[in-house]
Amino acid sequence: MSSTFRPAIAGLAALSAAVAGACVIVPAASAEPGDVVLSENFDAGEIPEGWNPVEGDWRVEDGRLVVTAGGIDRLTFGTHLDNYRVEATVRFEEVANATRWTAIALDIPPDGSTPWWQAAMRTTSSAGNGIEFANRTAAGGWNVPYTAAAPYDAGVGQEVRVAVEVQGSSAKWYFDGELILRGQIQRSEAGVLGLVADNSTVSFDDILVTEIEPADFIIDDGELPVVIAHRGYSQILPENTLLSEAAAMQSGAEYVEIDVHTTADGVPIVLHDQTVDRTTDGTGDVAQLQSSYLQTLDAGSWRDPALAASLPTFAQILDLMQRNPGTLMLEIKGPETRAEVEHMIDLIREAGLTDRVVIESFDLAAVGYARDYAPEIPRGVLRGAVDADPVAVAQSVGATMYNPSANGGLTAEIIDRLHEAGIAVLPYTVNGADAWQQLTDLGVDGIVTDRPGAYIGWREAQYAAVDPEPSEPTVDLVAVADDTEVERGGQIIVAAASTDATSVSYQLDGADVSVGDVIEAGGLALGGHVLTATAEGEGGTASDEVAFTVGVTAEGLRSRIIGVNLPTGFERQVLTALDNEDWEELASVAARRIPDGPARDAILEEIAHLTDR
Repeated sequence: MSSTFRPAIAGLAALSAAVAGACVIVPAASAEPGDVVLSENFDAGEIPEGWNPVEGDWRVEDGRLVVTAGGIDRLTFGTHLDNYRVEATVRFEEVANATRWTAIALDIPPDGSTPWWQAAMRTTSSAGNGIEFANRTAAGGWNVPYTAAAPYDAGVGQEVRVAVEVQGSSAKWYFDGELILRGQIQRSEAGVLGLVADNSTVSFDDILVTEIEPADFIIDDGELPVVIAHRGYSQILPENTLLSEAAAMQSGAEYVEIDVHTTADGVPIVLHDQTVDRTTDGTGDVAQLQSSYLQTLDAGSWRDPALAASLPTFAQILDLMQRNPGTLMLEIKGPETRAEVEHMIDLIREAGLTDRVVIESFDLAAVGYARDYAPEIPRGVLRGAVDADPVAVAQSVGATMYNPSANGGLTAEIIDRLHEAGIAVLPYTVNGADAWQQLTDLGVDGIVTDRPGAYIGWREAQYAAVDPEPSEPTVDLVAVADDTEVERGGQIIVAAASTDATSVSYQLDGADVSVGDVIEAGGLALGGHVLTATAEGEGGTASDEVAFTVGVTAEGLRSRIIGVNLPTGFERQVLTALDNEDWEELASVAARRIPDGPARDAILEEIAHLTDR
């Protein structure tokens, strides 16, 4: 089971440190779960040795570490740990305004440079974004994928006991002992801990860092199943593309799943089917095609002409992983040779991601090859129906995950047997709330879904149901980015990620639309449009809005002119005027040569729009 902090063991060690009035540091390399790695109460009256004030006025006053921050000021301390619990008593002494915050940096370079991840708290911590997991990017921007509300405000002059548990890339945020937020953070090889404050005076005391058990794949009692984003965010984006996988990583999914084949020239490439026919504009068996040809194919337009995308290589997915949180669920599409499996593992090792990948396959031989070559990388077995002895099947290849079809005969008894053997159960592919609830009731550890955002929202709503106060809903439109221009030939797919919502409604320019609607940009007027989403929940309402513009490009207009099927001579005359950007001539020729009808009217309108540019 995933371990939490053991208060009896760590508390006793902390008490001894407090009585001695000194900083206790246990070498991280020799620490075991339950050991206190660092305990500091600042009674010595000065900043401890090895603590590094990077920026700001840091000092010890009255037995507390204090910072008066004029910007985003920070201090680093400790050593790199993979699995730990960090605690601190935090008090805002003075703030510039109610939006200011302080944070524990969970993985920050020792010199305090970007990027880093942090667990932040505002004075108005009961606001919807009062508690955060946030990423300060290498470019100095912010990425805030996880927010929540504390049960009450931290305020000014009031002590709060803050604790964060980090197990690999998974993190949990505790406010005065109450679990408030879960999330995925990005880890580095050498990142340490730190303290951060923004335009405020903050004091810290009784900082305690404890080694905890690494996460395994069987969830704790009271935890709900983790989400595995099937082929990425495949509900709304073309499956197994960089677009889909990046969206899944950013959605908060604990795992993102991909499928990998090996090409004729030995390159692992990401694709579900054995042939490229269904999801690309090419044809043929992957194993008989060269990677140079495969990477010329369009793997996105089958889903939406606006989402053209190439087939990614496995190496490109690993590069994407290095810039985003989460764990990769790598399905090896058998049959693969031992050498081909080992090559995939070599790429994982070169990327430094052996602790963020799970290898699985229907092909037990491929899983066995992975066990032999890389026993340090966890493994899973994929099954259609549940085996007569699922424990034996998993153990035959050293798998710690058993992943059958959700319709393959799973029962609570079978899951209990697998759990007793230390094997997690993560069935596939489930896309509705009723089925999510049924599998949760059975006791599964994870759910594979095409709808990771929807599942995360459903899961958070279940957690909120046991809270004394319902959380405010959140909603984030993913149909189209704000302030973007959509070409007249493109589409807008209505979708949003939401949490704590019982319903989400959508409007385009004030008219109702539905989730999943595919709106053809060609049916919208040229110019600005507004799409809104409104989430209703027990905790209130929330809304999100994106403004986009429907525009025309010369290339898009060209395709629509060709689609009119003019005689060759007339088409050449029209396209020549377009290529020369002779808008007056183009309008004149189009008006004469294109037959009357809606297509002609639309093309003339688009020519006028290009002329006005």
